[in-house]
Amino acid sequence: MSKKFLSLEKVEKRFPISANEDYVAVTDVNLEIRENEIIAIIGHSGCGKSTLLNMISGLDAQTSGAIVLENKHIDGPGPDRAVVFQNHSLLPWLSVYQNIEMAVKKVMPELSASELRERVERYVSMVNLDHAKDKLPDEISGGMKQRVGIARALSITPKVLLMDEPFGALDSLTRANLQEHLMRIQQKVKNTVVIITHDIDEAVLLSDRVIMMTNGPDATIGEILEVNLQRPRNRVELQSDPEYIRCREAILSFLYEKFAKDDE
Repeated sequence: MSKKFLSLEKVEKRFPISANEDYVAVTDVNLEIRENEIIAIIGHSGCGKSTLLNMISGLDAQTSGAIVLENKHIDGPGPDRAVVFQNHSLLPWLSVYQNIEMAVKKVMPELSASELRERVERYVSMVNLDHAKDKLPDEISGGMKQRVGIARALSITPKVLLMDEPFGALDSLTRANLQEHLMRIQQKVKNTVVIITHDIDEAVLLSDRVIMMTNGPDATIGEILEVNLQRPRNRVELQSDPEYIRCREAILSFLYEKFAKDDE
């Protein structure tokens, strides 16, 4: 594994709920994330998963502690980080091609017309949407919309791709298809991916490490699980793999024995 390059150091996030009281969402979060690593963050609702993602993206600021990417403190959004949300957030009046083109134009205004076209077409092809590039979002399926969102995020060449339950609203077959797309694309572009999920099988299938969060408030990292599975991964073959089974059982034990929560 390559060197560490994204650090969370004693990160805490408080939200004021009254003049004299704060809600502590996460506290004392310490994590080193390496380049070209896929990290899954898992935990019960209210454990601060999205809060962590928003702080790494720069959409929200930590109350204390530091988040550092390649020796630079994160103090706001930047093109070195891109986010894919559960809601695809496509502009409905723009085509598939235009939604991706808009992002590239914003971040890379120096590109010539031919360079811009070549870049957009490359990422349209990467998610297998050449046949739909001129369609509007309302004319394509939910899974295709999420593929556009992934292509748009990757088209600006972020160092870190942040994904907040990106497949959570999709049916199981579409979800599996997009998981395959993500693994294939990540092996090609080799960026770091941080993905939030509630799905144990998804966490083990996709990630190199699974970050398991304790329950909120005052949530923090409870355990970090190393997933020692070679890539590329085949979901069918993994079902009987001892390492896959070990990882799955470790997460189940953490979530439903050590930190069981019966109010979800």
